[in-house]
Amino acid sequence: MAIAKVIEVIAEGKSLQEALEAAAKDSSKSVRNVRHVNVENIQGLVKDGKIEKVRVNAKVTFVVD
Repeated sequence: MAIAKVIEVIAEGKSLQEALEAAAKDSSKSVRNVRHVNVENIQGLVKDGKIEKVRVNAKVTFVVD
């Protein structure tokens, strides 16, 4: 039986896809076996009336060895 842990991270990118990829990639730098990224909250960072970046609060699930 596998044991999974969950950490909460904040990541950003120019799109939602980039923000999700940043959450997975950056989390993988400090933990192994990342399996899921579950977005809890999405924020649009506005500059001059336009969305400049997207920020996500996400829960990252990984399997413990």
